[in-house]
Order: sequence, then structure tokens, then C-alpha cells
Amino acid sequence: MEDGCADDSPCVIILPGLTGESQAEYIKCLVLAASQVSLRVVVFNNRGLGGIELKTPRLYCASNCEDLSEVVRHVGKSVPKDKLGATGISMGGLILGNYLVRKSEEARTYLGAANIISVPWDVHKGTKSIEKPILNNLLGRHLTNSLCNTLKSCEIFKMCDDIDMDKILMCKTIKEFDALFTSKQFGYAHVDDYYTDATLHDKLHRITVPTLCLSAADDPFQPLDAIPIKAAEECSHVAIVVTARGGHIGFLEGWWPSVKEQFMSRLFAEFFSKALCDKRSEFQNVTEDMYENYKIAKELRPPEQEELVGGVGGVAGAGDEQQEKVAMKISSSFLNSEQLEELMKKDM
Repeated sequence: MEDGCADDSPCVIILPGLTGESQAEYIKCLVLAASQVSLRVVVFNNRGLGGIELKTPRLYCASNCEDLSEVVRHVGKSVPKDKLGATGISMGGLILGNYLVRKSEEARTYLGAANIISVPWDVHKGTKSIEKPILNNLLGRHLTNSLCNTLKSCEIFKMCDDIDMDKILMCKTIKEFDALFTSKQFGYAHVDDYYTDATLHDKLHRITVPTLCLSAADDPFQPLDAIPIKAAEECSHVAIVVTARGGHIGFLEGWWPSVKEQFMSRLFAEFFSKALCDKRSEFQNVTEDMYENYKIAKELRPPEQEELVGGVGGVAGAGDEQQEKVAMKISSSFLNSEQLEELMKKDM
């Protein structure tokens, strides 16, 4: 959507959720918010979605970012780094997050900022949570049916002998579908291996693009105790805003909520208008400082702890003086630590 935008206006790539595409209401909400602040958008439709016929027998998964990488590089040819951003919603957030992690240098080359909304930080806990009765399970079944319908609509899979279509279409949970189809299609020995590879909560320290995340404490797809608040606090490039309410992509506002005006779209528009429309280059200067802090933290971290520290993006075992060198913190929350801990106790 480019109505009312100049040829050199900033652009944001939007990644929908598990079964979403460009016509999903929450995508339209973000597109409208972008147009109101003169941002251009490109909606990334996963394979098999958006009405495009599949040419090869392959869909998509949360851990694979090859398609996104191609799109970013393509859009990046006509949009400079300081004017290109990306936002991912739910599973789109996992794909974007894994791109930021796996292709860190490429992402830093092309993207000026990133935004992740309602992402299942720990996929193991997320899929377990979505199977809880009653409302969570209903949402899970709805999404599973949508996955089955997407697969069923792809004629090319009906010619694949290695796919038990009848068994897959009987799945009642997302994990069953991923065990029988997604994990096998992308070469994983077990569905748990796929979920471990896709999960983000222990990989934040590898992100080198300024990333603002939005999560709700009552998201049925992500237990509160799995939101990596501590990791973000010790990470140079990631901030997580946690709201008490919001569910899964349901950040409505006011006494008479409108699908066109939501908190997530307001946060989205304000963040990218500041990050990508920065005529004074203040955001770019801060970004450069953040990357210097990131490099210092990486140098100070013992090599043998690089993989062991998980989501901790700070300095393992560094003294106070060293900690001050990497003291730039952009993590924030609408709930303070005490309120989060209290909510966790109630959840148990």
C-alpha cells in the first residue's frame, strides 16, 4: 500500500501469523496505521497462502527464514537500510526473530528496526499452553483446522507419496500437525527438535537490529513465565513491552474498541515513524552505539559460554566496571517486576 506516500518513503515488511495472510484483519489494521504516518508496506505471504498456487511441494515453518531473506534482499535493493523495517506477528514473529538471529549480519545490513508482536517465545510451552481447556483448546483447534485446510487446498501435495494426507487431516492440535507434516517436511527427526530450533527466548543475545516486542501477560499461546524479560534486560538490542491484557493479537483499547485502532497498531506506527523517519539521524546514532555495546559484550563473554548463556545477552561474569560499558538497556514493561512475579504466582 503506497497511497499518499512519496517514492522515498520508509517501508515496513509485515509477516502475518500461523495461518494469516494479507487480508487478515490484524494485518489491515497495521497497514492502515502505516498509511497514516506515510509508511509504505510489503506484506509477506507464506507459501500456500494469499491465493497464490504452490509450484513446489513445500509450505513454511517457524524456524526457516530463507524466503524472508530473499524478500528482504529484494526490497532492500530499492529501499535504503535506514528506511526499511520489518514486523512479525505470532508465527511471523518467530520467522522474523529467527532471521534476525540466523542472518544477523544480513539483517543489520538491510533493516533499520524490527517489531515482534504476540510471538510464542518458547514454542514448547506455547504449544502446550494452547492445548489447555477450554478457550485455549478452541483457539488451537481453529488454527489446526486452518493449517489442514491450507494443506488440503494445495493440489501439488496430493501427488506426494510420502505424505499421509488422510492421517494429517485428522489432526486436532497444532503439535500433531507439526509432528506429522511440518517437522518431517523440513528435515527434523522429531517435532521437539523443530520446536527447539524455532524457539526464540534463548537466542535474543544474537540479535543486532533494534527490536521492539509486544507481548500480553494473558496470551493463551505464550505462558507469562516464558516471556524472556530477564534476557531482554541484559540484551543490547531487544526491548519487550508486556501488557496485563491483550490475549493473542488482541490489543484493543477504549470503551468501544475498534478493529481499526488498536494499541499494537499505535505502538507499531510510533516506533517505525521514529526509527525510520528520523531526519536528525538520532535513532541511527543510537543504533551504532548499541552495536558497539553488543561487540563489547560479545568480546567479554568467554567463548565456551557463547552457547551456554542462552537468552542472556549481557556479560557473563563481568565486573561492575565492565558491566557499565554495556549498560545501555532498552527493555521496558507496562508491568513492573513485582507485578509480573505476582501474575506468575497466580498462574501456577
